[in-house]
Amino acid sequence: MAGFSGFSALRFRDFRLFWFGQLISLSGTWMQSVAQGWLVYSLTKSPFYLGLVAAAGSLPILLFTLAGGIAADRFRKRNLLLLTQALSILPALLLGILINTDIIAVWMVIVLAFLLGTFNAFDIPARQSFIVELVGRTTLTNAIALNSAAFHSARMIGPVIAGVTIAYLGLAACFYLNALSFIAVLVALSMIQVKGKIHKDSRGILKNLIEGIQFIKSRNDIVRVILLIAVFSLIGMPFITLLPVYAGEIFKAGPKGYGLLVGATGLGALGAALILAFKRDIENKGKFMALATVSVSFGLFIFSISRNFGLSLLMLVVTGWGLVSFLATANSFIQLAVPDNMRGRAMSIYTFVFLGATPIGNSIMGVVADVIGTPRAVTLSAILCIAASTVFTMKIFRGSDIVNSYETPRT
Repeated sequence: MAGFSGFSALRFRDFRLFWFGQLISLSGTWMQSVAQGWLVYSLTKSPFYLGLVAAAGSLPILLFTLAGGIAADRFRKRNLLLLTQALSILPALLLGILINTDIIAVWMVIVLAFLLGTFNAFDIPARQSFIVELVGRTTLTNAIALNSAAFHSARMIGPVIAGVTIAYLGLAACFYLNALSFIAVLVALSMIQVKGKIHKDSRGILKNLIEGIQFIKSRNDIVRVILLIAVFSLIGMPFITLLPVYAGEIFKAGPKGYGLLVGATGLGALGAALILAFKRDIENKGKFMALATVSVSFGLFIFSISRNFGLSLLMLVVTGWGLVSFLATANSFIQLAVPDNMRGRAMSIYTFVFLGATPIGNSIMGVVADVIGTPRAVTLSAILCIAASTVFTMKIFRGSDIVNSYETPRT
């Protein structure tokens, strides 16, 4: 595997299987995400319902992901992932069938989005904490960057394919293709030799959860990063759910334009992930995260006031780069800062904050967009992100407590 010298995690057979399976499956997932957004917009012409459906998909993260983290620490992660990935086929198939039979209604999309979100609440902590068992601690940062590269490659590829598929084959085809894509990751998981560790613990679930939360609270550097993740999740990232409005009403670009807008964010994100993978590690993580947050905030602000399609695409690339640069660095920092037997819970807390705040943010953004208009709502969210990233940056450059090197924690 000498050809992968810049991507050291790919030297591990099990990680290669996992990575390629994820790349195919996630491309289908992003196809469904774009198709679902366009479906809801076609049915309702309402930014409120776009926010509501997005909230329904994210609400289970808020409700169940902490339980998912405990499950990831107590059961074999590979088996848990096989189950969650297999179950995730069902909502995609049902949506395709409902569209083909012409009985689809927005409430059905909401219910199925909630169901898929429930599966994800158990899938994400297991998937995140499984990576270190595939590659080990010394290669974890590279593996996380490559995993992020797969996610955002799919985020770039999937929406473009979805736009073309919707235009020429119809909405239902996107959901069927997504259902088919899960086969790739199921095959990969079945071939992986590492099955995942089990950490036996006779204490109750509540005590396990409290232990994880108390550990996070004891680390001021982790708390500082998690708070900023919460801000971006609550008021920054919900702009993605309103991109159908930009494509349909502001730029008059239709489903192809929508796919390009989402794909531009994915292109920036992919660039960030590849840069992180090549660098392997960031020497001054605090300052790097500060730079990334500033890129997110100002990229989003310029996008919100732009009426030029090309400039808007460019600003989404900048925003995507900043988001992934910050989140991938934060992810690896947190994973390496916790003991092995607590990693599932740590990742569930990360996921709870990262994705759990999203339903609240999506709902608020949908309501605000209905009242003051979509562009003004996104501008307001960008201004709030600028304020938060400015505070974070000032603390970093004044000498914060962000740890700039990873140390193996005591268990």
